[in-house]
Amino acid sequence: MTTQATCSPTRPIARLLRGTGAALALALLAACSSAPHRRESTFKASHSDLADLPARAPSAATAQVANDVLFRAMALVGTPYKWGGNTPESGFDCSGLVDYIYRHAADILLPHSSREMAAMDGRKIKRMTDLASGDLVFFGSRGDVSHVGVYVGKGRFVHAPNSGGTVRLDDIDGPYWRDHFEFGKRLLD
Repeated sequence: MTTQATCSPTRPIARLLRGTGAALALALLAACSSAPHRRESTFKASHSDLADLPARAPSAATAQVANDVLFRAMALVGTPYKWGGNTPESGFDCSGLVDYIYRHAADILLPHSSREMAAMDGRKIKRMTDLASGDLVFFGSRGDVSHVGVYVGKGRFVHAPNSGGTVRLDDIDGPYWRDHFEFGKRLLD
């Protein structure tokens, strides 16, 4: 008398190979052998507390320029991060991205350092609720600026956050950014 194993991993595979062919079995095995690849979306459903605020331009006189800044910023979402980068072809770091946006949309040349940008003349905006579309937003800790982005309105800003990432859109009042927000700067008035 022979005993038959009740749970043999090779029996279902052998049946599958006989019934449907080696190609299908190999495809199924390959699909099971690796974890699914998840791609992080750069556009996510907004959950910002600021999302219900009306979007506003810095002033009526600069509304078109602010709109051009927003369109330029949004068009660059997904561009790879590169330290020192300042073009879509080479990639961007945070200050290179902001300089590129302002240079091409508003004809304003900015320094290539978030600290130098923070020190520029312009109206300082201390509260997130007072930000207008096109304002620069600065982040850091205890007054030491280390990051910059462009506020697009509705509680969102575009920035180049880190090595290995891409230019993206984030909630300015999300857990990290809220805690590191230093101030905004209005250059378009």
